[in-house]
Amino acid sequence: MNGHDLIAAGFKPGKNFKFLLESAKNMQQLGTPREAIFEILQELTPVEPDPIVLRTNNIPFGDFLLDSVDIKNEYQTKNYISVVEHMDALMRVPTLRGGAIMPDACPSGSALGTIPVGGVVAAENAIHPDMHSADVCCSMAITIFKRQDDPKKVLDVAQAITHFGPGKRAKSFVRQNRDLIDLIGTFADNSFLSGLEGKAEEHFMTQGDGNHFLYLGHLESTGQLAMVTHHGSRGLGAGLFKRGRQFAQKSLRGSRIPSHQAWIVADSKEGQDYWSALQKVRLWTRMNHFAIHNGVAQKIGNAVDQQFWNEHNFVFQRSDGLFYHGKGATPSFTGFSPDDSGLTLIPMNMAEPILICGHMNKPEALGFAPHGAGRNMSRTQYLREFEAATPEHIDVRFYSGIPDLSEMPGAYKDAATVASAITRHGLGNVVDRVLPYGSIMGGEFSWGHKK
Repeated sequence: MNGHDLIAAGFKPGKNFKFLLESAKNMQQLGTPREAIFEILQELTPVEPDPIVLRTNNIPFGDFLLDSVDIKNEYQTKNYISVVEHMDALMRVPTLRGGAIMPDACPSGSALGTIPVGGVVAAENAIHPDMHSADVCCSMAITIFKRQDDPKKVLDVAQAITHFGPGKRAKSFVRQNRDLIDLIGTFADNSFLSGLEGKAEEHFMTQGDGNHFLYLGHLESTGQLAMVTHHGSRGLGAGLFKRGRQFAQKSLRGSRIPSHQAWIVADSKEGQDYWSALQKVRLWTRMNHFAIHNGVAQKIGNAVDQQFWNEHNFVFQRSDGLFYHGKGATPSFTGFSPDDSGLTLIPMNMAEPILICGHMNKPEALGFAPHGAGRNMSRTQYLREFEAATPEHIDVRFYSGIPDLSEMPGAYKDAATVASAITRHGLGNVVDRVLPYGSIMGGEFSWGHKK
């Protein structure tokens, strides 16, 4: 008996093949019948796990973008085609059980199958770092003040208290927050957070750059002064994302899954640690928002009437056990977080009202709503092809002193179109709006590398 006999019988060459061939020859010398040899070899052959591969066909996803597209507008059309191409490829990932694109969806990467901004996916027993994005827990927070105040004075105070872009907070300043220090003290026991304590301290009460902002306005319903911030978890979240992505990619090395679609098995030890790390980063981000808000309230001597917040770059586990990844998508289902107030915030751009929405839990949208107005083109393309202008009817400020023209309202989709789609599709119930007075954004920074 030789190797050709084993191959003809269905045995595949591999690291166990030599052992099988030697066993077959020994049994043949002992007079074992040929068919019996093959049966014994089957029992000696280890079962190879099925290779992890993408599905041959994608599964359907909810499309809430199409009916907002003006087919005569080449930018909107190209944006839509690109978003759908990415989702078609993405929905072949074997862990995914559902998906949707919001009315503000736009591409967020060149690798085919990258989840778009404004994308939502539900995964079974899997957490995909790239599907909640590097800006972990990017979120909105609002403070509604009890009494009126001079909005210019309030914005002046906010500009003095907050911090955008690079730079570090002094440890002596940060360590006055006891709850923060207690939270950071739990990082050492988590492999995904250990060593990131410095980032959690240095970036506290800072807000990044790009589309992050501090916005001041008045409630349409009552006229009350309201402050809204938009930012994520800064260097802390970026560090967690990097570690999670590296582990996910390493654990699927040798599979046929693209690296940007890799996942951590949720019920594994590492999956439980990553989930715990996400919750700690979420708490840090909430503290970060309201430390800024409460600092402003204290300086202006105004009492807080109401505060609430919601994340839109995060992972949520629902009662069905699936992990819902929102990348630039706002949860619109009851109980999305332990501190769910029943309301969520959806901004448009610096010159437009911020929507305050009640939950609608649209099943086809996986219970999500848009997170803003989205873009129809990249920042670079916008600056190359359009003349950006700062709105004159509101108080616009840039922390760095240099305007970021790629953040002008014209760079975003039409706010009225997106707001209309939210109502038309039942994605959220608009119960109030924050009418704009002014906004502070980061502006252009020198980060030590080319932008």
